[in-house]
Amino acid sequence: MSQNQAQSGGGAAAIPVSEVFWGLASKADKKFSKIRDIPYYQRARYDAYFRKVFKVYTHLWKFQQESRQKLVEAGLKRWEIGDIASRIGQLYFGHYMRTSEASYLSECYIFYDAILTREYFKDSLHQDVNLAIKQLRLLSRFLTVSLLLNRRQMVYQLVNLLKVLLDECRITFQETDFKEWKLVVQDVVRFLKVDTAFMNHRPLRYSIVLDLHPDSIPQVTCAKRKLRLRDALLCSYHPDEVKFSEFSIDTFRMLQTIEWEPSGYFYQVNIPSPAEPASSGLGQNGVLGSSRVSQDMTDPTLPPNPRKVVLSQPSVTHLLAVLGTTCEELPADGILLIYLSAPGFNVNCSSSPSHDENSRCRSVDDSECGAGSCLRIGSHRQAGMNQIYPSDILPFTRRPLFLIIDSDNSKSFMAMSGSEKGERVALLLSPAASIVYDRSFFTSFLASPLQSFILLLGLNGSNVEQDCYGKSEKLIQSSLAECGSLLASREDDLDPVWADVLTDPFLMRLVLRFVLCRAVLFQYSDKAEFQPACVPSLPEVVSPRSDFCVRMVTELLKSLNAGETKDVF
Repeated sequence: MSQNQAQSGGGAAAIPVSEVFWGLASKADKKFSKIRDIPYYQRARYDAYFRKVFKVYTHLWKFQQESRQKLVEAGLKRWEIGDIASRIGQLYFGHYMRTSEASYLSECYIFYDAILTREYFKDSLHQDVNLAIKQLRLLSRFLTVSLLLNRRQMVYQLVNLLKVLLDECRITFQETDFKEWKLVVQDVVRFLKVDTAFMNHRPLRYSIVLDLHPDSIPQVTCAKRKLRLRDALLCSYHPDEVKFSEFSIDTFRMLQTIEWEPSGYFYQVNIPSPAEPASSGLGQNGVLGSSRVSQDMTDPTLPPNPRKVVLSQPSVTHLLAVLGTTCEELPADGILLIYLSAPGFNVNCSSSPSHDENSRCRSVDDSECGAGSCLRIGSHRQAGMNQIYPSDILPFTRRPLFLIIDSDNSKSFMAMSGSEKGERVALLLSPAASIVYDRSFFTSFLASPLQSFILLLGLNGSNVEQDCYGKSEKLIQSSLAECGSLLASREDDLDPVWADVLTDPFLMRLVLRFVLCRAVLFQYSDKAEFQPACVPSLPEVVSPRSDFCVRMVTELLKSLNAGETKDVF
């Protein structure tokens, strides 16, 4: 009901504006409560309901804008307006998680930015502990969105605001325990120590400015069909892993790696550093905020992102339920990416419940790739409920699957090859042992190859000249493009599994980066535990011993002024 409808009719028949507003708010609140508990998967089942909830909140938001003065006179408080905007932001974020459409993430940012800029919660901060917690939650959610959009300056600003607000809350509400929020602050500080500005020097997402344009990807002559990455399941668990909110550092990086850079052609290569002040201006939808909002508008020429489900420490039954639903919804031309990052476990290593949480069971030999080898995706206390075996995935090989396993027991998944139920699976498997302090080096390299290579050399962003970095970035782009052309032209020895996979730009980029990663690690050490693997095998022309791969690594070292391969490794 609009404001005019609320005022029409005259006399006793007229409905007060405030009554109409609170009726709409109550209706919206009930629908929000229902949708909040709906899982991010089973998307087709709930799409229509989400549209209804969005419609109710759009009506509510528009009504309060049109009737703001009368509602304030009737007792509407600023924090109540902020609470509505916060819920709209949550709806946008939830829909981004279900659909992976970047526009929803941008809209979420706009609403959170407006709440912060207009200080909707400021006046009521010291009045009620529940309102203080609402603002803490808002800052935490805004942090997650800003991290996903790589708005580094806003991230640092929000971390400082979160610290200040938490200190104020602990002084004002001394009887309340804010231990949980202290842990949130510790988590995000720890997260940012790993997810540095250097690791985000260029977008992790697929950029049509910096990466191969989808129209320029080499055509695989022997491909029987053109598969497209339509869905992805990203799962991670490690004891004491670096994470914030529902994202571990591994799933956070992998999620971005299989998305398009939202700004597309509008992307600015020389983005401001975190230390530079942002200019303010009128953003998208007329919201006052950072000018980056309008600069990073979604490019309408980009294809849709693959849909993703992110799981953190799920039970195996939950993971398999999500996997089954996702396979059921997978389009006919679709391929599903499954990413698992978890410690390995071999039931033959120890059957004792006192088995150390941080121990690792090395099972890298072919003889150990049997029924006893698995990954542990949760605490050892629940034993089999958190152990996922290669055989658990086999029933889903009736659909095309692309697996990335980052684990010290990744090679156990080689046992899947030849046992599939219909579609042969493509596998990228991490080394059994890491050569650097970063446990997730394999994932890091697939997401940010140049930055990971620089860290492998013992360097960092501060001791690499900008000219060298730019030269190395271009060299990697040209080398991977050459590698793609080599693979695409191999009609005789390119396995049909890879021929079908390489027709998708995201998967081709991952495979090409795998080739580079394998070549680099082979130059470091030819020991089996340091070598990643792929199943089925890629052509010999891109093997780590090939002239092409040796030359690629040598030229990359020279571009960074790091010397000869024999001197560095």
